Amino acid sequence: MTETITIPETGYLRLYQIIGDKKRNIPALIPISRTSWLEGVKSGRFPKPVKLTERTTAWRAEDIHKLIKMISEGEERWNDF
Repeated sequence: MTETITIPETGYLRLYQIIGDKKRNIPALIPISRTSWLEGVKSGRFPKPVKLTERTTAWRAEDIHKLIKMISEGEERWNDF
């Protein structure tokens, strides 16, 4: 059975919501390791995060929608439109 994942149109997603978390039984939107994701952010391949509080980092849902679309279209690098 395939699980459907719903991404909000606006708002923020935490890292575990993007790359998944087996302990919380959260499937990955983008199946990649934490290290690879953070390296991709650093290199500009993935969108930059937003600092919500001193200890809370998240990504804009709109940016994740764009990233998924870019990946499905075969684009290589993130460009902030």
